[in-house]
Amino acid sequence: MAVVNLVSGVHPALAGRLEALHAWLPLEVTSGSRLATILAGFALLLLSRALARRKRVAWGLTLVAVVVSIAGHLGKGLDWEEALFGLVLVGLLVGYRHQFHALSDGLSMRRALWTLAAAAMFVLMYGTVGFFVLDHHFQENFDAVASVRQTLQMFVAFDDPGLVPRTAFGAWFAGSIYVMAGLTGGLALLLLLRPVVVRAPATPVARARARNLVERYGRSSVARFTLFDDKSYVFTDGGSVVAYVARGGTALALGDPIGPPEDARAAIDDFQAEARRHDWAPAFYQATPEDAAHYRDAGFDLLSVGREAIVETATFTLDGKAGATFRTARNRLERAGHRVTVTEGSLDAATWHELQEVSDEWLTMQRTREMRFSLGRFDFDYLAGSIVVIARDATGRITAFANANRAAAASCVALDLMRRRRDVEPGTMDALIVSLIEWARGEKLAEVSLGLSPLAGVGGERDDSVAARGLGFLYRRLDRYHHFRGLHDFKAKFHPRWDDRFLAHVGNASLPGVAAAILSATLADRPW
Repeated sequence: MAVVNLVSGVHPALAGRLEALHAWLPLEVTSGSRLATILAGFALLLLSRALARRKRVAWGLTLVAVVVSIAGHLGKGLDWEEALFGLVLVGLLVGYRHQFHALSDGLSMRRALWTLAAAAMFVLMYGTVGFFVLDHHFQENFDAVASVRQTLQMFVAFDDPGLVPRTAFGAWFAGSIYVMAGLTGGLALLLLLRPVVVRAPATPVARARARNLVERYGRSSVARFTLFDDKSYVFTDGGSVVAYVARGGTALALGDPIGPPEDARAAIDDFQAEARRHDWAPAFYQATPEDAAHYRDAGFDLLSVGREAIVETATFTLDGKAGATFRTARNRLERAGHRVTVTEGSLDAATWHELQEVSDEWLTMQRTREMRFSLGRFDFDYLAGSIVVIARDATGRITAFANANRAAAASCVALDLMRRRRDVEPGTMDALIVSLIEWARGEKLAEVSLGLSPLAGVGGERDDSVAARGLGFLYRRLDRYHHFRGLHDFKAKFHPRWDDRFLAHVGNASLPGVAAAILSATLADRPW
């Protein structure tokens, strides 16, 4: 319909029909109808993408634009063929009205209405004052009433052949009224069609419900992070929860659904439906191979985003050649009077303040800041409820620390923060992880996760997808800035098992938006 409007709008009407039309309608209406048809065509082009997203507001605006198109085609030249096509489209829109269910952001919609109202008042004042003050630039002299009438007529009829500028500035002023109206109208349209924005955290009741499910079913290394205050939740009738953040039109879930294994596919479907209802593109970050079949059945594509390093406590050893590096580091630290302790669920105020000093020094040294989404943050409540590994020098000063979280439904503990002072003794960070592994073995835990090695092993195979090869290229090019390879080599020293982690997304066209959402969620200063 948009193409029909634009093509028909720039072609002259049939002479016989135009003569018959002028017997009933003045020239101003005919000319205005032509411009209205073209503008409605552009509006339909802008709305088409929103219709594909099933936007409810877009459906209503499209219906209005098509009705305007029908009137425009009849008013500019009795083009009944185009009008009939528009009438059929109206019938289709009304018949399929229940298919358009995606919501728009409420605050943005209110801002759009205020923008339209404010823009209408401003343009009316701009045009009225301009015609009154600048009437010497036009062939007609405008008093106050005539200035108001002229401005209103330009928008009611969309055109005014009787307005004849005397100077180039007069022509520019008349055109500027339409430009200003178009810009403010376009801004209002973008606000009306904006996806829903999450502006508040989950309620305490929802967070408590999510915590119960995580403590019962959480089995991945990122399960604990689903309880942070940046997450919202989708709960299923089958007893599962999907934790997500909404960023820039993408609903980004962290890890697999948490709940009974038999409910995984239903949870994926429920999250997908919730995302589309709010006009978000759904995606799962750090999905595991266990639910790969469910993702594919639900229409998701899987893209490897790296490998998670898993150390099996039963086979990890400091003996022999494999443990020589760790034995050397430990012996050197012990001779220098350093010691490493592991505590769980207890953190006194003095220790907390010293840990904060170490954390602040590390952040300054790395020229970075606290991250969110798939990583922990330096927070008292968080650290006090986790496993904390602390290294002290001979004077008792804390030189480095790490923390880890238990995966409730798996015999696993997951490493998170690792921070140190600038003048730390070499081998201290190795000693922290070795102590954590030995502690986990003493607690009868089978595995220690060292976390994701981003983009490791991605795009290295000949049959990998274009997207995977693109990520592999970025891995090689960005390593000098983010030290991905150095992080991977550090974790490889502990001889882990490497488990694939995926990004579940819908189509390659969604990847730029999903990548932007991951970056935004990770670097966000505010949780929502």
